[in-house]
Amino acid sequence: MKRIAVLGLTGSIGLSVVEVVRRHSDLFHISFATTHNNYELLSSLAAELKIDKTAITGNNYPPETGKRGDSFYHGQSEVLSILASEEFDLVINAISGSAGLIYSHHILSHNHILALANKESLVMAGHLFQDKIKQKRIIPIDSEHSALFQLFSGLSVKEVRKVVLTASGGPFRELPLQEFTRITPEQALQHPTWSMGSKISIDSATMFNKGLEIIEAHWLFQLPYERISAVIHPQSIIHSLVECSDGSILAQLSNPTMQLPILYALSYPHHIESDLVNTRLIDLPSLTFSPIDPERYPLCELSRIAGKAGGIMPTVLNAANEAAVKLFLDRKISYLAIRQLVEDRLNKQENIVNPDLETVLQINDNIFQEIVSDHE
Repeated sequence: MKRIAVLGLTGSIGLSVVEVVRRHSDLFHISFATTHNNYELLSSLAAELKIDKTAITGNNYPPETGKRGDSFYHGQSEVLSILASEEFDLVINAISGSAGLIYSHHILSHNHILALANKESLVMAGHLFQDKIKQKRIIPIDSEHSALFQLFSGLSVKEVRKVVLTASGGPFRELPLQEFTRITPEQALQHPTWSMGSKISIDSATMFNKGLEIIEAHWLFQLPYERISAVIHPQSIIHSLVECSDGSILAQLSNPTMQLPILYALSYPHHIESDLVNTRLIDLPSLTFSPIDPERYPLCELSRIAGKAGGIMPTVLNAANEAAVKLFLDRKISYLAIRQLVEDRLNKQENIVNPDLETVLQINDNIFQEIVSDHE
């Protein structure tokens, strides 16, 4: 039985992990799990799944639970200590946003296998993880990268002409552009396909999320940006495609659910018997594709530009967007101002080539705090 640690168990990805483990409890056991602030849900899941140790990184927990001896831990330092001192067959990083980077670095530094749902780790510091990627110590959980990870099996980079990520187009795929000035947070949070947290839902609406995935694919699969593209695919059935050097195209299909890429990460390198997801071809809708309109989704192309610039620029891109999304959700800026704020910050930044982890974390925090403070 595989011993699994899950960072971010109470988020949308973590709860999908729970569903997979419930269905395959004979194969997988969660032995350590964390939450940021949802102590009650974490405690309930720990009792149900017999999780050995739990931790909370925020401050929202009853004081009496802070006593050692009840397998409850508090704070980033204690989480990092457990990851350093205990053996796990797999550690899932499902923490949202730039906060997940320090954990990804720590997990890999202690030679665990990392199942990665935190795309910001590679966006901000992909250059620091190249040896681990080549050693197959990182297994992607994002549906698009999980699809590519499977499609690349048996292929060399020189056999791949390009890869194509798919995107649903979010809630504003058909909204007239003149109405973008009136978009509210409530509208932007209504994703047509996936159920996700607020940050990633906004990123999907702006297509910033797809831009991050392009940068992530660059690092994971060692491909230049010219060989990575994305298309709108509203049905979300095809998760990614690989166009081979001979012109053939390979695709990975399934009904949209995060349980399938999670199951593959847990069972890698095998596809195990499971009834979690059933995709019947005759029941599928017509599958359609269209190009990504840069006027409707400017943050996607802006992400590609920052990715190609490399160095500290992807960190600046991500920090500015995290701040802008927070401000939008707090109703302090408009939807359209997200793109303008990110672009302005990139234009102000002087690049730093090959930044170390400390520099990445410091600049990320500084930019986020500066932008938020400017709008208080």
